[in-house]
Amino acid sequence: MSKSNQGYVQTAALRKGDQSSEDGQLDEFTATVADKWQGTVADKHDMVMLGRSQVLRRNFSFISILGFSSVLICTWELIFANLLFALTDGGTGGLFWGFTVTIIAAIFIYLSIAEMASMSPTAGGQYHWVSEFAPAFCQKYLSYLSGWLLAMGWQGAVVSLSLLAGTIIQGQIALQNESYEPKQWHGTLLINAVVLFCIVFNTSLAKKLPLIEGFILLLHVIGLFAIVIPLWVLAPRNPANVALLHFNNGGEWQSTGLAFMVGLLTTLISMAGFDCSVHMSEEIKDASNTLPRALLWGVALNAVLGYVVVITLCFTITDPTALLNSTTGFPFIQLFYNVTNSRVGTHIMTTIIVVNIVSAVISEIATASRQIWSFARDDGFPFSNFLKKVSPGWNIPLNAVVVNFAFGVAISLINLGSSVALGAIVSLTLASLLSSYILSIGCMFLKRIRGEPLPPAALPLGRWGLAINGVALAFLTAFFIFCFFPTTRLVNASTMNWNSAMFGGITLFATIWYLVGGHKKYRPPVDIQNRKL
Repeated sequence: MSKSNQGYVQTAALRKGDQSSEDGQLDEFTATVADKWQGTVADKHDMVMLGRSQVLRRNFSFISILGFSSVLICTWELIFANLLFALTDGGTGGLFWGFTVTIIAAIFIYLSIAEMASMSPTAGGQYHWVSEFAPAFCQKYLSYLSGWLLAMGWQGAVVSLSLLAGTIIQGQIALQNESYEPKQWHGTLLINAVVLFCIVFNTSLAKKLPLIEGFILLLHVIGLFAIVIPLWVLAPRNPANVALLHFNNGGEWQSTGLAFMVGLLTTLISMAGFDCSVHMSEEIKDASNTLPRALLWGVALNAVLGYVVVITLCFTITDPTALLNSTTGFPFIQLFYNVTNSRVGTHIMTTIIVVNIVSAVISEIATASRQIWSFARDDGFPFSNFLKKVSPGWNIPLNAVVVNFAFGVAISLINLGSSVALGAIVSLTLASLLSSYILSIGCMFLKRIRGEPLPPAALPLGRWGLAINGVALAFLTAFFIFCFFPTTRLVNASTMNWNSAMFGGITLFATIWYLVGGHKKYRPPVDIQNRKL
């Protein structure tokens, strides 16, 4: 390590609240990285300014982090996978216009997030920004709450996509063998298999992850056309007025408009979570410039690919009732079979989606582990000393990755007793992400209203910032309310949306833990960083 680079690391190590010892020597929870992995001069300055030591390798470039976020969000894959809910509430018209509304909202939301990411490119993401931008009297608690919600939300996302991949595989088995009866333990085994497979990529193959993400990005793009081209060629067509203007109210809501808003969650899920790349920011070269550009290009890429799928589905779904009654449990599998009249062809098309979803789990585990690690280094969790450890030679938060695996296995076992309980846990993801967006953008919005100075940004929104933040908050508030709605007005234990109970439970637990002792241990990022550097 050169003397200049060593100076950067030692200065960061001595910063108040960092995980390094006061005499400037790196303790057991900190690992050094070679000079070539420390990034640019701007990266080193940002780390010193943020009060952090560079303990992770900066090996993600623009293309690899673009692939990371685009694949993790898996927009078009989730539109196919969640087609059941879109057809129930909204229909083909609701799918098209709902995705349009989602894209418009995403522009304002992710412009706001990209600006904050260019100000403070840190793995903490939203909880760091809340700490920095919130009013002083509440910043510590709101930051703490954001950290808990983010951690639980991303943990739920890992299990949620693993469950989705597993159940799609069960749908393929049902297509092949009509006598197959899916059992809950089958789903549990498939969840564990997916999580274990993805853990290998995040440990033994961690150094190759950027290269892998670039390859998966190609599959994400090419795989789409391998699916939609057969639909374009073989499927019958709806007239435009049916494809784009037919709305369905299968949930028996009081109005079609309300059904549309409930069905909007299908398209919203397909574009939520682009903050994933933010949590990898301490592994990105020239993060303050690369990160916001990759984030916004990822939104644009997935929006275009999503529109291709949405328009294809709107024009090729001529009998939605038959698809909703499919024995596979997934309308898109039935659509593939009806169009191709071939089980082999259907399996090939479906497997592309499964592979891409599993690839998304790889990225989600990386995101979730970095979020846990980052919050732990600020002593936000019990057992933070264990969670924030970065082992020499690995240069990844290995303990946090292991906790991801343990959490995934533990949650999957709940499925043996109650699939409803498992569904309640994984439903937490969307509400957690939306609330973290509302808190962080809301704090920035308030800061702008008060006319307070903002930190320098590589991607400043300038005079448009107040309007962009305001529109983002308006969309987010509406989305947050409707994410607690069930898919049907008449509910029972299996159709109820337990998101409200889970979100309320996590919020209550985090608040109680904060009051009992968390407020004494937690070191908010604003107390560590130094903007004067």
